[in-house]
Amino acid sequence: MNKRPHTKIVREGQYIAEVEVELIDSDEDWSPNLSLDDAFKLDDVRAALRSGDLRAAGRLGRVFTLTPVAV
Repeated sequence: MNKRPHTKIVREGQYIAEVEVELIDSDEDWSPNLSLDDAFKLDDVRAALRSGDLRAAGRLGRVFTLTPVAV
């Protein structure tokens, strides 16, 4: 079983957060996996972005705002 760092993107409304997690590679069919803590971390970031709590989301990842581009 190997662990490797990975950046997951979480999008809610006009915000995006880059969250660092560890992917777990194993010989099982459902590989790679997230740890339970990393899955909860992604859920917490999503909930914080949804409620507009950018400070809480910023403690768990890098937060960005999306700006529409007129073409």
